[in-house]
Amino acid sequence: MLRIASAGTPLLFSEQASAGSQLEEPLMDSVRTALNAAIANRAPPVPEFRNIESRLVYLRWLGAMGDRLKKKKPEWQIRKEFLQTVWYEAKRAGLDVTLVLGLIQVESNFRKFAVSHVGARGYMQVMPFWTRVIGDGDAGQLFQMQTNLRFGCVILRHYLDREKGDLFLGLGRYNGSRGKAPYPNAVLGASKQWEFSG
Repeated sequence: MLRIASAGTPLLFSEQASAGSQLEEPLMDSVRTALNAAIANRAPPVPEFRNIESRLVYLRWLGAMGDRLKKKKPEWQIRKEFLQTVWYEAKRAGLDVTLVLGLIQVESNFRKFAVSHVGARGYMQVMPFWTRVIGDGDAGQLFQMQTNLRFGCVILRHYLDREKGDLFLGLGRYNGSRGKAPYPNAVLGASKQWEFSG
C-alpha cells in the first residue's frame, strides 16, 4: 500500500512507485556544502530567457508537453506549474528537461505523493536521508513540488558528475542499481516520449 500524510491523517493508495534503493554514501564536506547550497535557494521557478526566440521555443514546448501530460494532470494550471518547475529545475541543474521528464515518468508516473516500498518520495522519488544529509531534515517537504524537483535534479546532477557524465552509470546510481541496465534503459526509453523539436 502507498501511504501519504495529509493534515496528519495517512491516506492509502494501491499504486506503488517504482523507485529502487538509492544508497546513502558518505560525502566529502566540500560536496555536502556544494549540494546544500544547490538546494538552498528557494527562488520561485520562473524561467528567464536570453531573447524573444528562446521564450517562444519555451512557450511552444510548454504547449506541446501540456498536451502530452493532460491524461496525468487534467487541470491546465497544475500542468503548467509542474512543467514550468521541471523546466526551471532541470535547466538550473544543467540537465536535459527530456531526461528529467523520463525519470519522473519511470519513478512516480507523475504522482506528487508517490512513496516507494523503500520510502522514496514524490515525483523524483527522493530518499528521505537526503533531507538530513543536505537539507533541514524535514522529509515531509519532499511532497512539495519544487522541493522534490530541486532535490531530485541536484542529486541526479551530483551522480552524473560522479560518473563523469555517463548517463547509464549516473541513472543507475540514482536508482540504486548502478551497472544494471533495466532502470537506465527505462528512463532513456521514457524520455523519448518527451522529445520536442521546437
